[in-house]
Amino acid sequence: MIERMSRRSAVAVLAWLLLGATACNRDSPASAAQPKPVPVARSVRVVPAAQESIPRTVVASGTLAADEQVVLGVKVAGRLAELGIDLGSRVRKGQVVARIDPGDYRLRVDQSVAALQQARARLGLSPDGADDRIDPEQTSLVRQARAVLDEAKLTRERSDRLWDQSLIARSQVDAAVAALQVAEGRYQDAVEEVRNRQGILSQRRSELELARQQLADTALVSPIDGAVGQRQASVGEFLAPGAPVATLVRLHPLRLRVAVPEREAATVQVGQSVKLTVEGNATEHGGRVARLSPAIQEQNRTLTIEAEIPNDHGVLRPGSFARVAIVTQAGQPVVMVPGSAIVTFAGVDKVMTVKDGKSVERRVQIGRREGGRAEILSGLTAGEPVVVEPGNLTGGQSVTVTR
Repeated sequence: MIERMSRRSAVAVLAWLLLGATACNRDSPASAAQPKPVPVARSVRVVPAAQESIPRTVVASGTLAADEQVVLGVKVAGRLAELGIDLGSRVRKGQVVARIDPGDYRLRVDQSVAALQQARARLGLSPDGADDRIDPEQTSLVRQARAVLDEAKLTRERSDRLWDQSLIARSQVDAAVAALQVAEGRYQDAVEEVRNRQGILSQRRSELELARQQLADTALVSPIDGAVGQRQASVGEFLAPGAPVATLVRLHPLRLRVAVPEREAATVQVGQSVKLTVEGNATEHGGRVARLSPAIQEQNRTLTIEAEIPNDHGVLRPGSFARVAIVTQAGQPVVMVPGSAIVTFAGVDKVMTVKDGKSVERRVQIGRREGGRAEILSGLTAGEPVVVEPGNLTGGQSVTVTR
């Protein structure tokens, strides 16, 4: 019995010790047994912000237009006998592109030549001569009137002498005076007739020149180097004076018309270089600013400029849409970074740099973007390391730099 009691006491003591140990384990914190994890540094690739000399440009869009566009029309009426052009045909300045039937106009020239010869003959000139000058006193008409006048003067003088000697009646003296007055009138009339014939001769000469000009105008000549943009007549068609035959456009050089925003208009000047590309052609073409509009357009607050674009080989076409860059300043130093280094959130642009093994957030102002790169106007200096493709990297994180 005594042995049984001692066993019970031993079991009770052992149970009390186990309960105490359990209570101690509950009171100790669990974190004491688990140490804090050490943060892992993120691997990033950085490049230095580069300082480059890049021209300052004004970017806009515009339209190419022909330097000149001419509607060719006939000057004389007639049937269209020849038409040597069609849509797209290239023409040279002075080239005959069409011709009116010249038959009627040749006959008019012959008629004018005959009339001119007749007028020259009436003045006593050779029919085929080219000199129309003449002394009226040398014409037969005036010489005849001069002879009658001289005779009348002599008769008058003889009558006066005989009258003084009382050998003739007064009526004979009066008849001599009247005859002299008639002779003087006929002489003056002869001189005026010769001058009238000289005027007719000049008129016939002008009519001949006009007839020859009309004959020459039957040939329609191109006034410019260019190409046919539209054909508006056909062979055999009767055309009135001024009727259009074809529309020509000059392809070299072309005019580029661009609307520049008002805020950038002050930087654009005549003579600045222009670079452009057109739809469907990645080739860059160059030119120069040639003309500036004197006024800003109130409707859209833009300034219209015109540039001359060389087009020797006819690659560019009038009417094409063009993307334009006007170089306003050459060789300006700027800070450039890869476009993938720019992080934009809520309208704020920033880049991530690295300092003392940690990322640093920098707010920047972005300028132009070209060729996968971005211009930094402020917030970053040349040479500072910039994280490429930062992703969700935030400021203050530990980073390791890889090249």
